[in-house]
Amino acid sequence: MTAFPTRERADACPGALQTHPAADGALARVRVPGGALTVDQLLVLSDAAQELGDGALELTSRGNVQLRGVRSGAEGELGDRLAAAGLLPSATHETARNVLASVLSGRAEGFVDVRPWVSAFDAAMCADPALAALPGRYLAAFDDGRGDVAGLGADVGLLAVDGSTVALLLAGADTGLRCGAADAVPLALAATGAFLAERAEQGGTAWRVAELADGPARIAAALGSAPGPLLSVPPPPAAGPAGVVRQDDGRTALVAVVPLGRVTVDQAGLLADTAATDLQLTPWRSIVVPDLPDASALDELSAAGLVLEPGSPWLRVTACAGRPGCAKSLADVRGDVVRAVATGSLPAEGVRQHWVGCERRCGRPSGDVVDVVATGSGYRIG
Repeated sequence: MTAFPTRERADACPGALQTHPAADGALARVRVPGGALTVDQLLVLSDAAQELGDGALELTSRGNVQLRGVRSGAEGELGDRLAAAGLLPSATHETARNVLASVLSGRAEGFVDVRPWVSAFDAAMCADPALAALPGRYLAAFDDGRGDVAGLGADVGLLAVDGSTVALLLAGADTGLRCGAADAVPLALAATGAFLAERAEQGGTAWRVAELADGPARIAAALGSAPGPLLSVPPPPAAGPAGVVRQDDGRTALVAVVPLGRVTVDQAGLLADTAATDLQLTPWRSIVVPDLPDASALDELSAAGLVLEPGSPWLRVTACAGRPGCAKSLADVRGDVVRAVATGSLPAEGVRQHWVGCERRCGRPSGDVVDVVATGSGYRIG
């Protein structure tokens, strides 16, 4: 049995109602399962950021949205706005609704369309009072077979092996358990419940499946099915898509990467005007605008500061909040990143890198990434 350290404090992951105090005001995190966002919801979020926060939206590595600088006393109004827009279906489950989904699932590539899985899983989770106890760090990932989100280390994952077979992943690794596409959501829910039960058995302090002693094996055994041969889970891509993607139906999707994940009011308005239907947020801090007749909006989106060039360094650079948003930061991390990209002076030969203002290394993405850590007298690599 592998031993893991016991968490000394409860998970305090911020939500839309359970905000986190920061140097620049309260931080609210809005869960967007599968990244699925309507145009109206994007505008509600943007208006809330402008009227209640610091004026911009932040995209997270889990395809969620943050509002920074939320003024004191505005939490209730924010919650009311989100609930009216369908962004807060459960006040008790809001911090646990972390679900990733393959980009453009059902529109381009993939064996199955996982969008129905996302909505069914989220509805069932919110309807189960027991699942309100999930830590805010809990993560589910539904991969349609292309392997874009399966390797991101989700606690519970579904990976389409073909059009009729789905593999259950735990802590990013295959369990050998299989089901049909119609049974995928019930299996993911059962695994989620088994995680909570095993977590309670081991003291109730773990935030993730990987923190439990023999967690994946114990959870899989609790599901009561005999595992089969294991498959190799695809590693996460170094960067997500960007630019023009041709959909299976002949229409066009534009994938716009948001530098440092910060969406301005003007950018949100332009994305809303451009969208033909809905949008999708991705774990690579980009926004997908699908179902367009062509790529004619590409230049206008680029001119607004969004990145649609697949070779851009912005696809390889992320950062924490830094100063002035975080009192623990030793540097204006984001300002320094912007200057490094503009001058072509990214360290470590420009490989995938995450800039942080202190040793906590907040916001670090999954996979191979070089840390660029502020020291107070410059940055240290690694």
